[in-house]
Amino acid sequence: MLQEFASGADWQYFVSVALVSLYVSTTAVALSTLVSVPVALVIGFTEFPGKRGVAAVINTGMGFPSVVVGLLVLLLLSNQGPLGELGLVFTPTAMIASQFVLATPVVTSISLSAVESVGRDVRDAAFTLGGTDADVGLLVVKEARYGIVTAVLAGYGRAISEVGSILIVGGNIVLTDTTGAKTSYTRTLTTAITVEARQGRYEAGLVLGAMLLVLVLCVNVLGSWVRSRSRGRGEVRR
Repeated sequence: MLQEFASGADWQYFVSVALVSLYVSTTAVALSTLVSVPVALVIGFTEFPGKRGVAAVINTGMGFPSVVVGLLVLLLLSNQGPLGELGLVFTPTAMIASQFVLATPVVTSISLSAVESVGRDVRDAAFTLGGTDADVGLLVVKEARYGIVTAVLAGYGRAISEVGSILIVGGNIVLTDTTGAKTSYTRTLTTAITVEARQGRYEAGLVLGAMLLVLVLCVNVLGSWVRSRSRGRGEVRR
């Protein structure tokens, strides 16, 4: 039962694991958004040979195996890799890099769909009124903001529930002080659930799983609210 293991030290450990998950996923998705939205705007505004191929590659990246991403990032950051001198392997930074790679195709693909859904007449009208490329870009982002927010939330859902790649690049490290209390360094909710289940601490695994489900539920509720706002906005315009 919960009383048998949920001491103050256990809850401190649970909270530290949750905080690492939030820090890594939020940072990775924030960086991904800063890259993905401008890329979606450039691709959406520009006509060039192979545009459909580029979009297909981005869509394919949405299903890229996470363990492969983790392996590639590990090879890049390992001591023998090109960035090995930075000493980033088995750190939260390496986990952020891995989740960034996983989230970026999701955010870019959905953002691109949102950008392309903005009518061409809106852009033409902005140019006719003397708007610059930057002005038109900001206008399109404003018009597609609900779709872009949905893209960010989808990327966040992919990141927060990830286990394979961050297990490879993060090492699932826990720090223990002199009193035996544990604090997460690179252990997240998903990797902690795996460890607790392997050790037969199913109650602890259930608590961690409940915490993860609450986070994912909050993301999904927010996404549903954004989609409902988007539909309502479309009905008002019609």
